[in-house]
Amino acid sequence: MNDMNRREFVERAAVAAGGVMLAGSPPQERRVRRWPSSVPLGKTGIRTSLLGIGTGSVGWNKQSNQTRLGQEKFTALIRHAFDSGVRLFDCADMYGSHPFLREALKGIPRDRYVIQTKTVHRNADEVRADIDRFRQELGVDQIDIVLMHVVTEPDWNVRYRPVMDVLEEARQKKKIRAHGCSCHSFAALEAAAAEPWVQVDLARFNPWGRIMDEKPGEPASRAPELVKPVLEKMRAAGKGVLGMKILAEGRAVRGEDRVERIRESVRFAVASGAVDAMVIGFESPQQIDEVLRELRAAVADIGLRTA
Repeated sequence: MNDMNRREFVERAAVAAGGVMLAGSPPQERRVRRWPSSVPLGKTGIRTSLLGIGTGSVGWNKQSNQTRLGQEKFTALIRHAFDSGVRLFDCADMYGSHPFLREALKGIPRDRYVIQTKTVHRNADEVRADIDRFRQELGVDQIDIVLMHVVTEPDWNVRYRPVMDVLEEARQKKKIRAHGCSCHSFAALEAAAAEPWVQVDLARFNPWGRIMDEKPGEPASRAPELVKPVLEKMRAAGKGVLGMKILAEGRAVRGEDRVERIRESVRFAVASGAVDAMVIGFESPQQIDEVLRELRAAVADIGLRTA
């Protein structure tokens, strides 16, 4: 990664961390500098925090670990995230989190946060109905980002062109601000990188290759190095890239080395040059605090190493 990319990502990481050592200054002149409070998602015109919160841990059949908390605890979780600087809220029809999020965000000015949601439907009429229903469930006139959820086919961008047209129509009518997909195969990821329609991509990314899009014939351990250039291609084309499974659904951060593993993964994502921001499925305020604390530590380390 060149020096400009390193500096750019140190600056982006400081959004969530609140400040960072000014890279490039002599040690005796280094000082904490506060950076802008948001980062851009490609060329979408959307700006948000580096760190987002997901609402779909073990999400299926209109429920998730977050919604299973109940409205009161769900609201406390979202409010704690917001108070901690998180401005990106990721949900999906599959998670059943739309009405929970609507209630949790009541009273917060609409321009203070970004909502991303997803549809699993592959029929144009169903997706058109989804968009209107999602807006009602979320209590908003315009959804910031709507993704096609869990695309796996190598030709998804040909097979589901009518759905893509519906989402573009919704963008033109200002019902949504941007569209894209969440990828769940290496072939689908490559197709998304080459597809001009994709404005935002949600991609699995962590340093261990766990629960990532593996290239056929290659071991899972190689997934990070093979996925990274595909995501870089997306960013170079002006697409917004959001990293997910940053902590491998929490599976990689259990045990005595939990803190070190969190720091390792956050550092990997921030320094990679491959993502604009990341989404993590927090289930408690304590988890938010822990990751933000380790994000600050990672940013400080990256800052020192790029000076």
